[in-house]
Amino acid sequence: MSGHDHGEDGAENGAGDFGPMAKLPVPEDVQDAIRTLIRWTGDDPTREGLLDTPARVARAWKEYCQGYGEDPAYHLSRRFEEVGGYNELVLLKDIPFQSHCEHHMAPIIGKAAIAYMPRDSVVGISKLARVLNAYARRLQIQERLTAEVAQCIQDHLNPQGVAVVIEASHACMTARGVRTPGVSMVTSRLMGCFLEDNRSRKEVLSLMGY
Repeated sequence: MSGHDHGEDGAENGAGDFGPMAKLPVPEDVQDAIRTLIRWTGDDPTREGLLDTPARVARAWKEYCQGYGEDPAYHLSRRFEEVGGYNELVLLKDIPFQSHCEHHMAPIIGKAAIAYMPRDSVVGISKLARVLNAYARRLQIQERLTAEVAQCIQDHLNPQGVAVVIEASHACMTARGVRTPGVSMVTSRLMGCFLEDNRSRKEVLSLMGY
């Protein structure tokens, strides 16, 4: 069976590459690095089931880390000022995301709640999720991810306040190391009125479910 045939069979079994990354050329040195890792773990990268794995893994990581080629602030560039005088809380919660920790390159899977208190303009609500994903699709630690999302919104919307809470599970401790499945980590970043005003802080955290 040729490598081409194997790739077709892999696709039929759900192992093939699809979408925009499917035909991305993968440099040989990148594939060699992945073969070396496979060999180091104790398997044989030349066996049938692993022949196409180096290219697939490389393309997968290019997709996981798409955020490096994206400017998160771009998603906040179109703002709307005709909001009928609305200047109260805007909250988007239970936003799912996936990232990878920079220490073990293991998955971080969780959800985020993002809120801001507008000053004179708002953005389309989906833009908050896009900012989150632009930062999440990089090698991350949860603390920095939380801070980066909040700072980006503060810098480019100039709201009265920003609140970001992220809750996530880290495979670096659920699938290896101490192996404690079911554990989640919560991080928060409060800025402006949510940091300075106790009533506003309690309101936003209550609406987020914390």
